[in-house]
Amino acid sequence: MAVSAKLYSIGMAKLANKEIDYDSDTIKVALATSSYTPNQNTHDYFNDITNEVTGTGYTAGGATLGSKTVTQSTTTHTFDAADTVWTTSTLTARYAIIYDATPGTAATNPLIAYVDFGADVSSTAGDFTITWSASGIFTLTVA
Repeated sequence: MAVSAKLYSIGMAKLANKEIDYDSDTIKVALATSSYTPNQNTHDYFNDITNEVTGTGYTAGGATLGSKTVTQSTTTHTFDAADTVWTTSTLTARYAIIYDATPGTAATNPLIAYVDFGADVSSTAGDFTITWSASGIFTLTVA
């Protein structure tokens, strides 16, 4: 599944205040069930995430994004990473939540973005893969 993210308000403020360093911080992606209801304006830290997925091949807190990059063109800044895979997993997810795990606790780990898959997506003893959009996980455009 190819996906792109929607931004949490706090994530943009934390990026602007240099509290999140996308290149060097530990940025993770966690999965949540359809029982989670994202709120871009009021959810600010990982402790706001409810109904995180449980299942074979999934570790609480999610997976670390690999090969993170930020590229700049004249009018855009594109944030990207390698596709994320949970191998030999059995799970069902509706949302992927991207957050900065560097501060170290759920109450201090700021949320950056989330993806709504549009429906429940499952794996059964196989790979659960998030294929980030070819144009990046998210892009900030200067207008």
